[in-house]
Amino acid sequence: MVKVYSKPNCMQCKFTKKFLDEHGVAFEMIDVTESEAALEEVKALGFQALPVIVADGQEPFYGFRPDILAKFA
Repeated sequence: MVKVYSKPNCMQCKFTKKFLDEHGVAFEMIDVTESEAALEEVKALGFQALPVIVADGQEPFYGFRPDILAKFA
């Protein structure tokens, strides 16, 4: 399962969601502005920027990274 931590009005978050949708990748979008726990999860992973992508078998990463996202397709 792919989790995408995001926030509203985040262009890289939108690009990531669009890429995953276009490639048929199932994912869970988690808005850190609606969940303090989700924000704490992102901080615990060591990130301060969004989106943060967490997936089984993949080191967590942030930003729009089509090179890594393509591995999920």
